[in-house]
Amino acid sequence: MKLIERYIFRRAATMFLATLLPLMGIVWTTQALTNVNLVTDSGQSIFAFLKLATLILPSVVPIILPFALVIGVTQTLSAMNTDSELTVLNAAGSSRMAIIRPVIYLAVGLSVLSFAIDNFVEPYSRVAVRRMIATAHADLLSAVVQENAFRKITDGLYVQVGARRSGGVLQGIFVADSRNPNFELVYYAREGAVDEQSSALVMKDGEVHRKLPDGGVSVIKFDSYAFDLTDMTKAVGEANIRAKDRDLFYLLSPDPNDPAYKRAPLAFTAELHKRFTEWTYPLLFALIALVVSSDARSHREARVHPMISALGAALVIRWMTFYAANSAEDSVWFIPLMYFIPLAAGAFAIHQLVSNRRLDIPMTWREKLSELMIRLRFMRPAGADGEQAS
Repeated sequence: MKLIERYIFRRAATMFLATLLPLMGIVWTTQALTNVNLVTDSGQSIFAFLKLATLILPSVVPIILPFALVIGVTQTLSAMNTDSELTVLNAAGSSRMAIIRPVIYLAVGLSVLSFAIDNFVEPYSRVAVRRMIATAHADLLSAVVQENAFRKITDGLYVQVGARRSGGVLQGIFVADSRNPNFELVYYAREGAVDEQSSALVMKDGEVHRKLPDGGVSVIKFDSYAFDLTDMTKAVGEANIRAKDRDLFYLLSPDPNDPAYKRAPLAFTAELHKRFTEWTYPLLFALIALVVSSDARSHREARVHPMISALGAALVIRWMTFYAANSAEDSVWFIPLMYFIPLAAGAFAIHQLVSNRRLDIPMTWREKLSELMIRLRFMRPAGADGEQAS
């Protein structure tokens, strides 16, 4: 690269990082905080929370990376235009490619990075997160022994423990089980303990209240009762691996016996095509940023700020592709739309750059009518009579 190209590349890369890091921190924090209750309720350590929060990062980066690039490029070129640097380059005879080339280099590098994260790093991190969550849910001992608070173990099953004593003894046990729609069960026990080997809650000196749909209630007292949690433990202890959690090679040739593939085969197809299109967004958004901000403009010229125009266009395109990708899980007719949207937007941006056209604020209908009449020679341009008179 030439000196001016290295200068633009360095400024754009610096502004991109200055935008990416705060955005990534904000999004990462909001995503990590959604799992705080899971970690605290299951008794996990702070290191488990940090590990879980770190594994979330790869799923955050590909989403915000293209938008950070749009902000970085438009802000850099707008600042150069404000400082008249673009005007000086234009007056010195420098071609527009001197501005376009370093931005394209940066965008291509980020697209390759996005492809690697999307197809190899993010699937691994997603699987690791799901397994951590499944393990935390399966840790019944930590979930049950929260004193003086109702804990939801699964849908329709709640447990409360009055106190925890030494030796793992639980006092004041209350269990509400409404998983069976035909009847509801309520257990009271003076004390008990969790048997980790058999995955059962052993209760002593208590009673069971069984409520029938007709309103009748039967009460049974017991000296010892084992509440079996084996089936539920196995269910919550297994991570549910979906199409988004698979790497590229698995999506190219999914296992036909995979339960998730049997339930929703179109989800795997849609995810595969999503992987083939989403990695191009940094390059596409860089082209959009160049269209709106790479030409020298006068400070007196009225126009929308390039960052607003570029971000608006990027958000619209991202929303359209997101809608197409989600709809492709139900219908294959949306798969061509996943390719058409970025290709059409990219072709328009390249056409604008190659033809050296500028995006201006749309004219009013009066201005358009006057321009049309001037072209048809029904009117003379303003000032034409004065020029002839002189």
